[in-house]
Amino acid sequence: MMSISLLYVVSLTGVISSIIVLCLQQKHMLMALLSLEAMTLNLFVLLMGVSANFNLEAQMCLILITMGACEASLGLAILVSLIRTHGNDYVSNYTAQKC
Repeated sequence: MMSISLLYVVSLTGVISSIIVLCLQQKHMLMALLSLEAMTLNLFVLLMGVSANFNLEAQMCLILITMGACEASLGLAILVSLIRTHGNDYVSNYTAQKC
């Protein structure tokens, strides 16, 4: 029988809570980006725990950390661009009618 590690439970709880925060966040764009970053980090911890059993740690870690860094830099660039054009990061200001 397979035992579930505490690391798996904590990282899955973190992923689920970051998904819930992302779905419920409706005020600031920065909070949505932070919840995406938390999801990426929790998925990294989960992948580290799973890949330790298959000796795939190095390749999977490099791929996920690279994707996480690209996601963070792209999200911050978009956030800076939106703040420069609209003046704030409120999600309610970004509707299709104002384009």
